[in-house]
This record gives sequence, C-alpha cells and structure tokens, in this order.
Amino acid sequence: MTRSHLRSEWAPNITRELLAGTVVALALIPEAIAFSIIAGVDPKVGLYASFCIAVITAIAGGRPAMISAATGAMALVMTTLVKQHGLEYLLAATLLTGLFQIVAAILKLGNLMRFVSRSVVTGFVNALAILIFLAQMPELLGRGPIVYAMTAAGLAIIYLLPRLTRAIPSPLVTIVVMTAISMYFGLGIRTVGDMGALPSELPIFALPQVPLTLETLKIITPYALTLAMVGLLESLMTAAIVDEMTDTTSDKNRECAGQGLANIVAGCFGGMAGCAMIGQSVINVSSGGRGRLSTLWAGGFLLFLIVVLGPYVAQIPMAALVAVMIMVSINTFQWRSVKALLIHPKSSSIVMLGTVAVVVATHDLAKGALFGVVLSGLFFAHKVTRFFAVASERAGDERVYRVGGQIFFATAEAFHAAFDFREEEVRKVVIDLSAAHFWDITAINALDRVVLKFRHHEISVEIVGMNQATATMVERLAVHDKSDGKLAAGH
Repeated sequence: MTRSHLRSEWAPNITRELLAGTVVALALIPEAIAFSIIAGVDPKVGLYASFCIAVITAIAGGRPAMISAATGAMALVMTTLVKQHGLEYLLAATLLTGLFQIVAAILKLGNLMRFVSRSVVTGFVNALAILIFLAQMPELLGRGPIVYAMTAAGLAIIYLLPRLTRAIPSPLVTIVVMTAISMYFGLGIRTVGDMGALPSELPIFALPQVPLTLETLKIITPYALTLAMVGLLESLMTAAIVDEMTDTTSDKNRECAGQGLANIVAGCFGGMAGCAMIGQSVINVSSGGRGRLSTLWAGGFLLFLIVVLGPYVAQIPMAALVAVMIMVSINTFQWRSVKALLIHPKSSSIVMLGTVAVVVATHDLAKGALFGVVLSGLFFAHKVTRFFAVASERAGDERVYRVGGQIFFATAEAFHAAFDFREEEVRKVVIDLSAAHFWDITAINALDRVVLKFRHHEISVEIVGMNQATATMVERLAVHDKSDGKLAAGH
C-alpha cells in the first residue's frame, strides 16, 4: 500500500478531518445518552460503546468517513433483555452479536447489498431524515421562546457562515457560540448535562459476568441474531449512502467484519452493541470528513470530552444540537425524489413511499428496509413474468413449442399451462428452449411435469436449445431424464 493511498484513505485533509470529527464527537454525546436511556442502562454504557465502536470501525471498517456508535435502532432491541436479565447479559449478547457479524463477513453477506434497489435506499434515507427531525421535537416544542430563538440563531449560523468562510465547519461554530451565549447570560435552558451524568473514568476491560451455560446461550442468542441483522442492515445501507455522497466505493464485507470486531471490543469494555449512524455520518461528510482519521478522532475526542471536559460539555445547550440535527435532517432528505414521483415508474415510487411509511410508522429502519427489498422483489418478479411467452406450431402429427423468457417460481405455472397434453393426433412434441432460461428448482419441476405428462399420454418429447446453465440444472435436478422418472401422485 503506497503512502499516497494511505493518505487518501486516512486523511486527505488533516485539518478538515479533525474539525469534522470534533463536530461529530459533540453530536454523539446526547445521542449516546438518549439511546442508553432507551435501552434501560446507565449513560456510560452508550458513551463507552460509541467510543469503542467509532475507534475500531475507523481502523477495521470498510467505509472511510462513516460514523458508527450506539444507535436507537439497536437500543430498541435491547430493552426487553435488559429489563428481564440485566446489563451483564446485554454485554454478553453484544459479544455474540460481534461474532455473528464476523461470520457474516466470512460468508460475504455484504454482497447482498447488490439486491437493494435504488428506490429502497431513497426511501430509507428519506424516512431517516423524517425520524431525525421528529426526534428533535421534544427538545424544541413547548420549551419557550428562548429555545426557539437559540435554535433559529443556530440554524442561521449553520447556513450563513459558509458564505463567508468554510475554514471551520459551521455546526462546530454553532455549538461553541451557542454554548458561550448560554453560559454568559445564564439562560437556564436545557443542556446536555440535564440528559444524564457523564462518566469521569476511563472504561476498563472486563468480560461479562454471566454463567457460561447453555441456558445463557439460549437467552442471548435470539437478541444477538436480531442485533447482528439490524446492525449490518443499517450499516450497509449507510455505507451505500456515504458512497454516493462522496462518489467513492467501499468494501461491504470488510465493513461487516469491522462492525463485528467493534461490537466485541465494546462488549469487553462495558458498552452496548451499535452500528453505523447516518445522521452523524452526514454531519461528518458535510463538515469535510472523507477519511478514517475523522472517525478515529470522533471516537477518541468523544472519550476526552466526557472524561476530561465533562463539566464544560454538560453546559452545551440542547438547542444548539437541535439546530445541528435539523440541518442533518434537511441535508439528508432526498428532495429530488419528491419531484421524481411524477417521473419514475409507479412501482419504484410505491417501493420508496412504502419504505418511508413502514420506517416512520414503526421507528424501525430494519423493518422498513426489509419491506422495501421484499416489495422490490415482488415488483421485479411481476415485471419479468410479462416477458415470458410460449408460441407453438403444428406440422402433421408433430407440434413444436417455442419458449421465450425467464422460467422461475413466478412463471413456472404459466409455463406448465401453455401446453396441451390431450391434443388429438399429436404423436411428438418438440420443446425449443433456445430463447428461455430456467432459474430454480420450481422451474425444473414444471419442466418435469410437462415432459412426464406428455409421456403419460403416449406422446414423445424432445427438448432442444437448452443453454449451458439450464442444461446443468436439468442434469442435476430433473427427473424426466432419469430411468425412474415418474409423475408425482395427484398429477
């Protein structure tokens, strides 16, 4: 690996990387505390997790500039486990989550991102932008005119400062200026310190204190599997979004492994499981972060902030962070997609809107993404069926069927129904598959049924034109070409 490659991957611009990471670290604190509260654990569990996960994914992850830490989607999965069994079982589940994610990397499950359509990604992004905006409302609505004024002033700095200079990220200036104003005038508005106590000591290495029994494994495995799936899905979707924002590519399988290693480390240092955060990732990229240094600095500086500068960090007004997150929401939402609803195919628009609706309704990004993927698959299968056709012609006592298109589970029945098994005076049938392709066992089963039914009616069958892939599947899976091939009962 050359020095120039290392520089481009780690720190294309050291100053911008450090400034971007600083903004992210400040924005991570209230989020980590809030997610700890959701999970039912002490704030330090989320803060330690955010430090560990950000640092490890910066080194081992597959997507430079992406921020990973404790997240709300993961916290929601943990609530029942913590309530019923306590923190130590959560830490054990976090370790197992990491192991599952490393197995996913070995199995190269990151390649499955190729099956996520553009409509699903757009819906995922828009839904997350809406959730980020809605999450700010409790800190804004009903908090009084001072909070409204502070938030408005913060947004003004965020959007107007870049017109004067881009040397310092405007969100960082917003946080510093709003904190200074709040402390100088003693405004008495809600601050980061009001959300929960910040830890004053470094995290220490300690394995979870749970019995090493099969019963423990039965308790934590369902949660760990869910956490691993949610974490990878959210991380890979976020990686795809950062890919597009930066016009670069990432290694999705390395990201799976990086997330797994990060969760193992977090579990060993008293942290909860986490994954990529699109909001903080957008802050990082928007502030100029492009390399791994911004992510590494965000994690390291986060720990410095809470352990060393805790009393000062506690004075940051929530109104300043609300302004930053509203900016993230506005920048994250794909505004062009609204106009594109009138241009794109109806199926694509339905997938996008459906993904948004499910995510917003459930507050679960994984459910929305899975819904979008399934809906995309159904629309694709329906579209492919329209290009399937069977034509035939008869010459004397022989009929030739010419099959065109893709034969799989969605077209298998239509393929079977296209043949006349009782046609009078036909003694031979030729099935020409030159323009067809068989994809799965359902398709092969349909071919078996067709051939064996014709033979049952004493009509000989000849199959011609199979491509190599279809011929291989027929050789492996079909029964009509075997000596013991016969129709199943009921046919």
